Amino acid sequence: MLNQEEDLSSKKRAVAMHTSYVSCCTFTNSDQQILTGSGDSTCALWDVESGQLLQSFHGHDADVMSLDLSPSEACHTFVSGGCDKQALVWDMRNGQCVQSFEGHQSDINAIRFFPSGDAFATASDDATCRLYDLRADREINCYGKESIIFGATSLDFSLSGRLLFAGYNDYSVNIWDTLKANRLAMLNGHENRVSCLCISPDGTALCTGSWDYTLRIWA
Repeated sequence: MLNQEEDLSSKKRAVAMHTSYVSCCTFTNSDQQILTGSGDSTCALWDVESGQLLQSFHGHDADVMSLDLSPSEACHTFVSGGCDKQALVWDMRNGQCVQSFEGHQSDINAIRFFPSGDAFATASDDATCRLYDLRADREINCYGKESIIFGATSLDFSLSGRLLFAGYNDYSVNIWDTLKANRLAMLNGHENRVSCLCISPDGTALCTGSWDYTLRIWA
């Protein structure tokens, strides 16, 4: 556990050793394991304490840009998106790709599971977000408009999954109706591209981060 009074340098530990930059990472349900995605086109599962590689995931043909763990209790799967325009679903127990999804025309920058774990959404440089259903094994919705020409960088669902929030390179956040794929509202205020966003744990606020050096809280 970290606190402000401790010398944090003594807590540092090198874990992931990819052959290119690490683009994304997340702890698994256990704080003893961490999952990473890299510009070397692989994902990897690491033991935090020993720094040892537990499992590697090979299937992307270009940089992996984002990943997300399944919210299901078993949590044996995760999804990854990359510059090869593909979204891949992985079994963490054996390192196998169990499903693959296409449809985007450019890099996938962000990926997020639907709250139920039965679907996931992607955000892409092609200026669209897309929703894929794992059970139907296909794309079921596309979120875009002719007037939106800048890439989508980040996304997250409301707690219920009814709303999809997406950040864009034109400094805006679009709020989409997940089911109808209609844009319900826009959030404007940043002075540079929106690079990341996240819904608060209680679902009452949205935090956005931008290249304008600011975080903004929307409630």
